[in-house]
Amino acid sequence: MQALNRKQDNDRLDMVFKEVVLEYINDMIFIMKVEKGPSFRYVYINESARKSTDIKDEDMGRMLDEVLSGDLGDRLREKYVQLVENGESIIFRDTIELPGGEQVINESILTPIKNESEKIEYVVSITRDVTPIMREKKRLSNARNRYKSIIEHNLDAIFILDSNGVIKESNIAGCQLTGYQKSQMVNSAIYELFHSSIKQEIEEALIKASNGIPSTLEHCMLNTVTGKDKITSIKAVPIVVEEKFDGCYIIIKDNTVSFEQNEMIHYMALHDQLTGIWNRKALDEHLPLFVQSMEESERELSVLYLDLDRFKFVNDTLGLTGGDRVLKNIAQRLATLTDEDCLLYRQGGDEFIFLLKNSSLEDTKKKAMEVLSLFQQSFMMEGQEFYISPSMGISRYPADGYDGNTLIQKAAQALFQVKEKGRAHYRFYQTHMESSFPNYMIMESHLRKAIEKDELSIHYQPQINLSTGNVDSFEALIRWNNRKFGFVSPGQFIPLAEETGLIHGIGEWVLENVCLQLRDWRRKGNKDVRIAINISPKQFQQEQLADMIREYLYKYAIPAECLEIEITEGAMQDTQQTLTLLKKLKELGVFISVDDFGTGYSSLNYLKRFPIDILKIDQSFVREIGSSQKDSAITTTIIHLAHSLGMEVIAEGVEKEGQVHFLKEANCQKAQGFYFSKPKVPEELEHYVYA
Repeated sequence: MQALNRKQDNDRLDMVFKEVVLEYINDMIFIMKVEKGPSFRYVYINESARKSTDIKDEDMGRMLDEVLSGDLGDRLREKYVQLVENGESIIFRDTIELPGGEQVINESILTPIKNESEKIEYVVSITRDVTPIMREKKRLSNARNRYKSIIEHNLDAIFILDSNGVIKESNIAGCQLTGYQKSQMVNSAIYELFHSSIKQEIEEALIKASNGIPSTLEHCMLNTVTGKDKITSIKAVPIVVEEKFDGCYIIIKDNTVSFEQNEMIHYMALHDQLTGIWNRKALDEHLPLFVQSMEESERELSVLYLDLDRFKFVNDTLGLTGGDRVLKNIAQRLATLTDEDCLLYRQGGDEFIFLLKNSSLEDTKKKAMEVLSLFQQSFMMEGQEFYISPSMGISRYPADGYDGNTLIQKAAQALFQVKEKGRAHYRFYQTHMESSFPNYMIMESHLRKAIEKDELSIHYQPQINLSTGNVDSFEALIRWNNRKFGFVSPGQFIPLAEETGLIHGIGEWVLENVCLQLRDWRRKGNKDVRIAINISPKQFQQEQLADMIREYLYKYAIPAECLEIEITEGAMQDTQQTLTLLKKLKELGVFISVDDFGTGYSSLNYLKRFPIDILKIDQSFVREIGSSQKDSAITTTIIHLAHSLGMEVIAEGVEKEGQVHFLKEANCQKAQGFYFSKPKVPEELEHYVYA
């Protein structure tokens, strides 16, 4: 009776298990009867299986091959056979494509059910839809691979540190940057890769990271295995796992190349490209700082403004490229005087500025003399010897100003005075120099209006025939009396006129007014005289110069032989152009003279090739007649050379009786200078032109 009751209880439990547990479990359950073959017959499926598949209750008792056909049936039968043969459970995944095209991934566990004789009688398949799980695993795997790719293939070095700053991992770029193998760096402190001077900064960055705050460090010097330092930037990024600090990433970017490029750009921005010395931008940055420093230390500072005398003749002779080479040599020579308290800048063109820190008046004078002494030795270029002299204007802080602009401006005013008073020396700024133009910009503004405001005039200097004492020629010299600044030296405004192009309008004004003066003298019945007009190298480059001269000669009915065109050797650099223009001028019938003869560098070649009528001996040779044997010999040689070529000779700058005597003995035809007469207005010279 008890056995019967137990059986009934077991049957009741089996029914409950089947109807409650198996039917309502979410997993799909399939029970297959194993028959000969082996073949497999459906004996049970639960509710979840019925909903998820096309298998129905009426399929119970049918064979697997009858219910499922195609690839799915073949794959399942293969797994069932494998289980029967091995006798052990099998776990496998299978991908099923639903009618709508969606793919479902199922994971199945096949479990054998054996009878008393250990023969497999049933196979239980528990199948679960693992599609969401597999998708999540795939997503995590992709994310992990992407993360790994970001780390491994990053061009920047990435190190993973623990909470103590010890390297636990490094990517390939980390090895390439440092030159160390990964095994050499792992378990080493990150500080060991960097210069000791930034250890504290890195420690502070790691402390921030431990508090969840990322940070960046710039210009960190990294030591490499080769010993060559690299300039890097560092980012410390915290690693937070489940809201807890778990170390940090150190991302290191190699900025060495960009830093060097930026340094080069910065260097080029502050240095003159031609000479390599500091440029005007650097001067503008440094000078205010130096002034402030001198103020705080109660010391003095000097600004020495240097301009090369007559440097345009070097450019005219050698061309701009040759002139640049000379400037480089000059800058190299000037740079030998520099030290911590003496800095050299190229202001532009042929202008340089020395800043003398902690410099007394006597120190400044000494430095100015040192600069002058540098130019006592000539400069060699293309086998030729060049003697170049500097003019210097000096201003001092605090005596002459309290800011950089004022100091430079007053040094420039002192320089103007040097140029006007003979060049090749230096002058300190003095208050009386305020009457000069404060700068070139203001001078240019006034010069542009000089003609319309009738501020220009022409003075004439007579040229004396040394044999007869008579005068039959003059040199026309332009003068400028500015209404605000007074008389302005031609040495100041002529170079500015050439630089700005104003020389063309001024030159034409001079030509017309000289022709007007010649016409007036002729109408009064005076004898014909010849007037020499200085032609700037800029004017000489004008192709229409000869046509313009012809027009004014015709307009005012002036004989061509009354006009002399005076050019410098520097204007004749372009041989072919010069020859063409001089031939046109000779066809007009005007005289052609070469001014400042002997100061150029190709004189004999010019004399041989060009139709020149008159040579003018430069006053620098005439001035030293009697005291310099060399200058006396040069002057005599020029006179003899000119006579042998059928040319007239005029000596300039004659101021002493001894010079007159020497020139007469040397058979020089004419002379001009203060010994005879200063340049004067026409009304004061009419006694020379009476018929």
